[in-house]
Amino acid sequence: MGRSGYGYYRGTIFLAMFVGYTLYYFNRKTFSFVMPSLMQEIDLDKDDLGMITSSQSLAYAISKFISGVLSDKISARWFFSIGLFAVGGINVIFSWSSTVAVFSALWFLNGLGQGLGWPPCGRVLRKWFEPSQFGTWWSVLSCSMNLAGSLGPIIATVLTQSYSWRSILSMSGLICVVVSFICLFVIKNEPKDVGLPNIEVAAKKSKGASSNDESTLSEFLLSPYLWLLSSSYLVVFGVKTACTDWGQLFLIQDKGQSTLMGSSYMSALELGGLLGSLAAGYLSDKAVAKQGTKIYGNPRHLVLIAMMAGMSLSMYLFRVTVTPDSPKVWILGLGAAFGFCSYGPISLFGVIANESAPSNYCGTSHAIVALMANIGGFLSGLPFSTIAKHHGWETAFWVAEIFCGVTTACFFLLRNICSKMGHVSKKSK
Repeated sequence: MGRSGYGYYRGTIFLAMFVGYTLYYFNRKTFSFVMPSLMQEIDLDKDDLGMITSSQSLAYAISKFISGVLSDKISARWFFSIGLFAVGGINVIFSWSSTVAVFSALWFLNGLGQGLGWPPCGRVLRKWFEPSQFGTWWSVLSCSMNLAGSLGPIIATVLTQSYSWRSILSMSGLICVVVSFICLFVIKNEPKDVGLPNIEVAAKKSKGASSNDESTLSEFLLSPYLWLLSSSYLVVFGVKTACTDWGQLFLIQDKGQSTLMGSSYMSALELGGLLGSLAAGYLSDKAVAKQGTKIYGNPRHLVLIAMMAGMSLSMYLFRVTVTPDSPKVWILGLGAAFGFCSYGPISLFGVIANESAPSNYCGTSHAIVALMANIGGFLSGLPFSTIAKHHGWETAFWVAEIFCGVTTACFFLLRNICSKMGHVSKKSK
């Protein structure tokens, strides 16, 4: 009875969050999806487009950090549903607007609403799934972004044949609003809310699973492991962003490949990334199921380090072996390999940050490492392109490769560090 009860609620809650987050992501990108038809009606130059999209990115980075901290204090289902409602409503209002200033202001508000989406998901997953399942379900939920990102442009292009961009934004916004009410009723914060025993209560009674003890803020923030994860995530996310943002240009300008090859490489990278995210969650969950939770050295470290090493190797091979005459299959294979090895760690850093934190700071933990990742993403922009401008793409990618390799080596040497953030109880061994 207990098992079937958990199964029903896990299934419905997960489905609600998957559909909800797919809509979050689709409505984050709607402006990009309808940009061609919007520009036929409203005259916008590159600076206008940059201002609108940058306003959202800035707001999203701020909001994701703040909401990560607040998600430890506020009901996850309310948080998730209010954000989805706000994002939908803003899309509807956006469809009524016509000036750059209003577009930018509304897209800034969209970014603020977007930040409310992921932190509650992590908290609900941790409450409803055992540690040996957490990584897999986290990775599957992350695929909602790949789904919206890959199908979104196709759906928008098909719809623009029959509807105006305003109608498309209104429709997607209204669907968001409706689904936000469904999510509010379907999502449950924890098993206790529906009369089932909490997973974490049972975990506390099992051997070595004191990782859910609460800690003070200072104990949590002074944890070396938090900052090892944060600095490693900064480098990995920065290197991954540099390769996805600039890899296409590197292929075309330095390696003598066609524009079609450049876009094909990016598609292969994204497909590899989807598989890598799923594999990282599944394989690391297997390690947790086999070894159990540990105070020193997280069982997920082996998968994480192997994938980070794979990033460095695939970048090296990409840099030194690709020429204008290289077989297309080899280039696409390297793209898929890099995607596989870079999206895997990105998924795992979020999982580990969430599960290794004290139960009262799991949202804050993810917020901190995600903020560091955003800084890495920022550094992959102007500083990286400046190196490329003065020293060429080859040198810029070599620098990224070195950073990735050194970070992997450091993480390997520190793999058995105390991987429990905050207070470690005397019963823990």
